[in-house]
Amino acid sequence: MIPILMYHQIGRPAVKGSPYRSLIVHPTDFRRQMTWLRRFGYRGLSMRDLLPYVRGERHGKVVGITFDDGYRNVYQHALPILREQDFTATNYFVARQLDGGNVWDYEKGIAHADLMSIDEMRNWALAGMEVGSHTLDHPFLPKLSPEVADYQIRQSKQELEAVLDSEVTAFCYPYGGESPDVRAMVRSAGYTNATTTQGGLAKESDDLFGLPRVTVARSTNIFRFLQKCMTRLEEKRRKE
Repeated sequence: MIPILMYHQIGRPAVKGSPYRSLIVHPTDFRRQMTWLRRFGYRGLSMRDLLPYVRGERHGKVVGITFDDGYRNVYQHALPILREQDFTATNYFVARQLDGGNVWDYEKGIAHADLMSIDEMRNWALAGMEVGSHTLDHPFLPKLSPEVADYQIRQSKQELEAVLDSEVTAFCYPYGGESPDVRAMVRSAGYTNATTTQGGLAKESDDLFGLPRVTVARSTNIFRFLQKCMTRLEEKRRKE
C-alpha cells in the first residue's frame, strides 16, 4: 500500500478565519516533511514514476507527491526543496488559467492566488517534475453534460501537450468529482492514471483511474505526517 500525498499551496497561511486556510502548508513544514521522508529512506515520486510501484511491478519505500491547481508558490517554495531531496512530483494544472488565478474559488470567499505561467510550468517539467491535467477550467465534472465533460478532459490534455511538446498522462478530478462514466472518459482520452480526493492508500488492486490520496494540511504535524507516509503504521492505526 502506497500513500499518494495531496498538497495544494506551499506558502504563508492566509488570515485566520479564511476559507480553506488549512490547504496552505508553510514552506518550513514542507521542507521538514521532505527531509524526514528522505531520512527514513523514502523516495518521493511523481505519478509517472510511481505507477510501476502501484501496479506491483517494482517494490520499495516510496511515496507519491502531488499538487493540485498549479500554484506559483509551489514553484517558488516546493520545487527547490524537491530538487534538494532528489524527489519528483506531479502538479495538476488548470490548462486555461496558466499565469492566472484560482477563479473557481472566488465565490467561496477564498483569496486570489497566482498560478504558474507557461514558462514556469515548462521549467517545472524541465526540472524532472511531471505536468498533469486538472481540466481546462476546474469544473465539477459530474454536473456537466457528457460532451462538455469529455471536452474538458480531452482538450486540456491536448493544450498542455502543445505547450510542453511532451505527453501528459496524469489526470486529477477537480473537487474529486468523478463517476464510472467520467473515469471512462479519462481512460479514453489517453491518460494512464487519475487521482481523486478520496482518502486512503493506493493498492495494486485499485482502479488506476480512481487512486485515493492522503491530504497534507497546514495542521498536519510531523509525527502525523510520518504516520501517514509509513504504511505499516497507518495500516495499524486503521485497524485499531
